[in-house]
Amino acid sequence: MIVYGGDWNPEQWPEETWSEDVVLMREAGVTRVSVGIFAWSHLEPEEGRYDFTWFDRILDLLGEHGVEACLATPTAAPPPWFGHTYPEALPVDRDGRRLHHGSRQGFCPSSPIYRDRALRIAEKVADRYRDHEAVVMWHVHNEYGCHNARCYCDASAEAFRAWLCERYQSLDALNDAWGTAFWSQRYSDWAQILPPRITSFLTNPAHELDFKRFSSDALVSLYRAERALLGPKPATTNLMAGAHWDMDCWSFAEAVDVVATDHYLIGEHPHEDLAFAADYARSLNGGRPWLLMEHSTSAVNWQGLNLAKDPGELRRNSLAHLARGADAIMFFQWRQSRAGAEKWHSAMLPHAGTDTKIWREAVALGAELTSLRDVSGSTVAADVAILLDHDSVWAQDHPAQPTDRLKPVEVIKEWHAALWRAGITCDIARPEHDLSGYRLVVAPSLYLVSDEGAANLESFVAAGGVALVGPYSGIVDPHDRVRLGGYPGAFRDLLGVSVEEFFPLTEPIALAGGGVGRIWSEQARLTTAKALDTYRDGRPAWTRNEWGGGTAHYLTTLPADLSPIMARVCEEAGVAPAAQAPPGVEVVRRTHPDGRSYLFAINHTDEDAVVEGVAVPAGDVVVTGP
Repeated sequence: MIVYGGDWNPEQWPEETWSEDVVLMREAGVTRVSVGIFAWSHLEPEEGRYDFTWFDRILDLLGEHGVEACLATPTAAPPPWFGHTYPEALPVDRDGRRLHHGSRQGFCPSSPIYRDRALRIAEKVADRYRDHEAVVMWHVHNEYGCHNARCYCDASAEAFRAWLCERYQSLDALNDAWGTAFWSQRYSDWAQILPPRITSFLTNPAHELDFKRFSSDALVSLYRAERALLGPKPATTNLMAGAHWDMDCWSFAEAVDVVATDHYLIGEHPHEDLAFAADYARSLNGGRPWLLMEHSTSAVNWQGLNLAKDPGELRRNSLAHLARGADAIMFFQWRQSRAGAEKWHSAMLPHAGTDTKIWREAVALGAELTSLRDVSGSTVAADVAILLDHDSVWAQDHPAQPTDRLKPVEVIKEWHAALWRAGITCDIARPEHDLSGYRLVVAPSLYLVSDEGAANLESFVAAGGVALVGPYSGIVDPHDRVRLGGYPGAFRDLLGVSVEEFFPLTEPIALAGGGVGRIWSEQARLTTAKALDTYRDGRPAWTRNEWGGGTAHYLTTLPADLSPIMARVCEEAGVAPAAQAPPGVEVVRRTHPDGRSYLFAINHTDEDAVVEGVAVPAGDVVVTGP
């Protein structure tokens, strides 16, 4: 079964609408709703006084109508009494300003008070409903760290010091790792270490990096603490893979029973961003099917310009996620809010009711997902992996860099988009992951890499694989210390080049092969590699080096057009699309272990197309299978 539904927030509505909602859910083909996500102030209206009677009726109503409940712990939005009674538990920003109650996620992740009260309400909910017939899964919290990923208060400082003590064991080790000899920053007492609050000038990059690691770990710790209270039914939390970079999704993926994520269209080419986010979610779940916990039926409310979706776009977006491994297609939210900050966020049941484009498309999608039920459980195979490490992204985001225009996330997404345009489905992998199942591994932006990660890529290439590494990669170790002896540091031998100096660009630079380089260039010297393209002055721009049984390519710039390079390395690695398709037509295959497979052809263009002899009308999706 493909799970279908969305967030249901009945506490926003009078009780007479509840029965109408569940009847309409069945009409739309809804099989599951997430409930209780923002219900803390209704479940515990005053500290220590609980009211579950109304929520009993909600879950009973779902059970009576055969709709499953993904039951949330309501800890993402503490009620007004929490901030009023415990202002010291509210988050503090980098400038030292304490934030106030009046939104969501109004708490410090390291606050012992928050942790105690959150676990208390979570346990109350779990004890009352863990055996309820409608409850099939736990939805822990909501979008961890979306608005409070890092807190700089005194409680955070104390927790940060404890985290550092465990990590380094001694101040000598910490001082060495952080390079505190620079600018007289050597610490002589743990108490001297604070979060990287606002300073007179640039902060210590290693200090910043460790605080980002600590802050992510604090959120994972909160998840694990709540999860331990819930019992044997599966539990997850909705990550924002590919959109939210303040927490390490790999760490969260190790904690959840199944990966769930939210996705909303952003960027100039939103369907390419959707594909990246879906591939990332699938990879976080180890290649297994994952859950799309939220996306939108039409416009959102939080962008500067909130565009409504064109007819058919709701279906096209949903099936694009399904194609890339989702076994649940869910929306925020079921009924569009009448009041509050998200009243202009679209929903399955819009303000205008059932005589609407959105409702008709939601009903049609529910019926189609029922017809596609056999897709559930199948997986997506990929011959290409893109290396992504949050530590590297965080380290490179420090402002003291050769240029602020070389943005790691943008580069990673650009390279994924180049493969998308070539029809190649990719996994996303950490540098330390098992790479043996891939033919091609690309590292678009890996400024920081561990010795283990570098050795892993060397072994992959030596065993016959093909690698493509982007500029400014392999530069520093996990403490953001430069790897000496010439860049690209950890990858210098593998790539067969030695870089002496970086030359960020103020304008594009011509390449001898006819292309153009952007943003970045390097003064590289060939050691064992050969140049496949150069700058007009003869400096290497694209190199190829034989390493064991494989080859490693390196770019010293960002080409304006990656297509010919991707075509060359894919051909060299023996990587081909799932099917031949015209430009703008996305093709992905899902396959069962018994060999049954389903080919999704998604036409993002205004022109009709043909894929493997099957017509795919403009803007349409066609699924063929056994």
